[in-house]
Amino acid sequence: MTGDNCETCPAHASLAQMGIKIDRFDRVVALAGNPNTGKSTVFNALTGLKQHTGNWPGKTVTRAEGGYEFAGVRYKLVDLPGTYSLLSASQDEEIARDFILFGQPDCTIVVTDATCLERNLNLVLQVLEITDRVVVCVNLMDEARRKGLEVDVRSLARDLGVPVAATAASTGEGLRDLITAVAEVIEGRVQTAPHRVRGEGAGAEHIAPVQRALDELAPWIERLAPGLPNARWVAMRLLDGDLRVRQALLDGELTRIAQRQRQAVQRLSRKIALEGAQ
Repeated sequence: MTGDNCETCPAHASLAQMGIKIDRFDRVVALAGNPNTGKSTVFNALTGLKQHTGNWPGKTVTRAEGGYEFAGVRYKLVDLPGTYSLLSASQDEEIARDFILFGQPDCTIVVTDATCLERNLNLVLQVLEITDRVVVCVNLMDEARRKGLEVDVRSLARDLGVPVAATAASTGEGLRDLITAVAEVIEGRVQTAPHRVRGEGAGAEHIAPVQRALDELAPWIERLAPGLPNARWVAMRLLDGDLRVRQALLDGELTRIAQRQRQAVQRLSRKIALEGAQ
């Protein structure tokens, strides 16, 4: 989402419907995480006083937005509701899921707690199923050290297939590494390979049937809703019995979202063509 005016960005229509004002910003970054991981501290440390709060359109759930600048690029940071899952069992989960999937932020930071990392990985893995553009923030490293815990962030990054930054947001530790990783993912200087369900390797006999079902469902979903950002993830939700996603597919809601995105892409293409002809 480069440039001074983001109105022609492919995801602008969806972001605007979600109440996100992205004018005067070059990139949009989502901030996700379980409750009590220090996510708000990360948000406050990165944005300082450049913040705005309000409610998600039609919802009573509070939305916080802020901004920061790094290497001459302006970033809009959207603090999503703290949630343990994206499986749409609550309003908070639905908001976080829809923003990551349909809002298509340039990058999603998932904040985790270094003192109970295993508990947080469920959300991390769900986000990795939706988007390639992820940076994992292992926060509260100071608390982990006090408890005698060590986190091997290099091994974690290798296993997850995305950058991992160790931080203690309350003191500012590691925040520059975090925003550097975000910039590198967005600009393509770091290629991600997110860990996802595959019918290969250990346990393949259990995973392979799921993979085959996903392979069959995804093309069908793409025909029903052409241009959908992640048909594979929608297929996973259908297999898991997500009635909200099923209804959105059947009543055309997903198709309308995909159409808005295609129209935004077409506007961007026309704008580029006109500017090139001048």
